[in-house]
Amino acid sequence: MPAYALIGDIGGTNARLAVCNLETGKISNAQRFLTCDYPSLETVIARFLHETPLKLQYACLAIASPVQGEWISMTNNSWSFSPAAIKKQFAFEQLEIINDFTAVSMSIPSLSEECVIKLGGGEGERDQPIAVYGAGTGLGVSCLIERNGWMVIPGEGGHVDFAATTDEEEIICSIMRSRLGHLSAEKLLSGQGLVNIYQAVVLADKRQPEALSPAEVTARALSNSCKDCSKTLTFFCTAMGHFGGNLALTYGAAGGVYIAGGIVPKIKDFFLNSGFRSAFEDKGRFGKWLKHVPVYLIIHDSPGLTGAAAWLQQLRIPH
Repeated sequence: MPAYALIGDIGGTNARLAVCNLETGKISNAQRFLTCDYPSLETVIARFLHETPLKLQYACLAIASPVQGEWISMTNNSWSFSPAAIKKQFAFEQLEIINDFTAVSMSIPSLSEECVIKLGGGEGERDQPIAVYGAGTGLGVSCLIERNGWMVIPGEGGHVDFAATTDEEEIICSIMRSRLGHLSAEKLLSGQGLVNIYQAVVLADKRQPEALSPAEVTARALSNSCKDCSKTLTFFCTAMGHFGGNLALTYGAAGGVYIAGGIVPKIKDFFLNSGFRSAFEDKGRFGKWLKHVPVYLIIHDSPGLTGAAAWLQQLRIPH
C-alpha cells in the first residue's frame, strides 16, 4: 500500500497544499489558501486535512523564510510556528521543513520543455551549478548542484545590497535609499518593489505618486496607459537582469539560471522584449562568459509543490 505525504509551498501571500503519492510521485488535490485569511499555518493545514480522506504519514513544507531553529517566523507575513509542534499536532511520522526556493530548485530536474521559456544563452553544462531566483512577495535565491543526487544550497541572497549601474538608475536608487534606508535587491525585485520603483520614478520628476498596488502598476504598464508605470516595469526587468548576472557569476552557474516567482510569468511578453538579457550580460570582461549561460523562465503553475515532493522522494522514505 503506497504512503502518502502532505506537501506544501507556503509563501507570503499564498499557501499551497497538496497530496503526494510517494510511490509514483503523483501530486493530487492541490489547493491554494490566502495567508491573510488564516491566523496561522496550523489552521490551514487542519482545514486541508479535514477535507482529505487519506492518511498522510509524511509531510514536506517549503517555507518562504529561513528555516533553521526550533521556531520559524515567516519573512513576509505574520505566521510563526514550531515544526516539532506541527509534527506532533498532526501525527506525522516525518516532517521536513525546507526553504521555498530549495523546493523550486528541486523541481528543476523534472521540468519539461513546456514548463520553461528560454531567454537566450547556449546550453547548460552538466554537473555545473544552477542558479535560481524569483520575484514574488519577496525575492528568493538558491543554487542547485548534482552530487550523487541533487543538493540545494539555500540562502537569503534577496537581501544583498542593490547597486545602480547607470546615472539614471542612481537617481532612482538614491530616492529609494532616502525613503527606505538599506536598499536590498528585494526592495526592488518584489511586489512591493514595483511600488517602491514607481514612487521613486514619479518623485524623481518632482511629482507626487498615486497610491497604486503592485497589480495596478503592472496593469497600467502592460496597457501602456501610464508612462511612469511603463518606466517602472522597464526598470524592474533591467534590474532582474543585473541581479541575475551577478548571481550567475557568484555561483559560477554554467548549468544555467532559472527565474521563478509569481511576477515575471505575469509580464512574460513585456519581459521577453525588455532589456533583461542585455543587463544580464553587462558585466565587463565576463560578459563574454555570461553570453553562453542559458536563462530559463519557469512557467509551471506550482514548482514549489513539485520540488517538495521531489525532496521527499530523494530522501527515499520507505513506502
